[in-house]
Amino acid sequence: MTIPLSALDAPRPPRPGEALEAEGLLTCLQPYLPELAPPLIIEQFPAGHSNLTYALRSGDREYVLRRPPFGAEHIRAGHDMHREFRVLSGLHRVYPRVPQPLCYIPAESSPLGVPFYVMTRVRGIILRTRVPEGITLDAETMRRLSTNFIDHLAELHAVDVEAAGLRDLYRGAGYVRRQVEGWVKRYRAAQTDDVPAMERVIAWVTARIPEDSAATLIHNDYKYDNVILDPADLTQIRAVLDWEMATVGDPLTDVATALAYWVERDDPPEVHAMSFGLTALPGNLTRAELLARYAETSRRDVREMRWHEAFALFKVAVIVQQIYFRYVKGFTHDERFARLGATARLFAELAQRAMG
Repeated sequence: MTIPLSALDAPRPPRPGEALEAEGLLTCLQPYLPELAPPLIIEQFPAGHSNLTYALRSGDREYVLRRPPFGAEHIRAGHDMHREFRVLSGLHRVYPRVPQPLCYIPAESSPLGVPFYVMTRVRGIILRTRVPEGITLDAETMRRLSTNFIDHLAELHAVDVEAAGLRDLYRGAGYVRRQVEGWVKRYRAAQTDDVPAMERVIAWVTARIPEDSAATLIHNDYKYDNVILDPADLTQIRAVLDWEMATVGDPLTDVATALAYWVERDDPPEVHAMSFGLTALPGNLTRAELLARYAETSRRDVREMRWHEAFALFKVAVIVQQIYFRYVKGFTHDERFARLGATARLFAELAQRAMG
């Protein structure tokens, strides 16, 4: 299949209020990337709801810049640029599917007023809410892709954390309990309305916290729109993106998060409206098939997954609520965020349903 250039994940002019000043940025980056020369062309990748991602172009050279969202000083969790840069730096030595990080700029040296980092750009296809122009995603392609998708998650969980230099991300036993406490706290900090379903889920997951099943590297946001596919073979994953929440913890929480984002053909229409990728296309494995495949490939015990799936849906609700909080408080004027309060309630209801 010949993939048209229009199908590749492409940046656009920055959104209003989110442009970066090119001259100061070029001056800042030249000591680290001496090949940069004016003019520095800066565009923005329009997708994503958390950290902001920009494409930098100087002549025939391309890079990607990541910075925190505007207003993120009010919600610090998940926006640590140095941590994300360090995770990528360690992973790049032992895991083939990450962009190469090139430089990190702390806030005190940054022309943006916030810390940021720059990495290589990996070109390819990203499956978001619509099939990219000029691409045919038949059932066999989606079957192979979804199988590779879950197999790569099992591969990620087998990464040698010591070899990657990331052992210090592990805070010891009790990861799942700390996660519950931390995500409840995040929700309280970003709460804008009374949502009874959220309160019921919080009470249920808090009363039934399981022991950690293992301690591995986990991504914490693994889904179709965070992987770059090879244009020559859409079943193959070239790179995994968005490592801002990666850590060392229980791999079952990572699997559950991937399942929380996975929409199936028979899910209610309101769930399809919030799809995070083309997981409902014919040929995709179902959530049950993904879990069975992961159990077979990783040889892990997945009997506690009902609790993990309910908690994962709660986490998605909190993430959405944090973004909605920024919109309500006026820290961002991106109109995509205006409806996210209803989305947070939807995921709270899905978490409640998963409780059984």
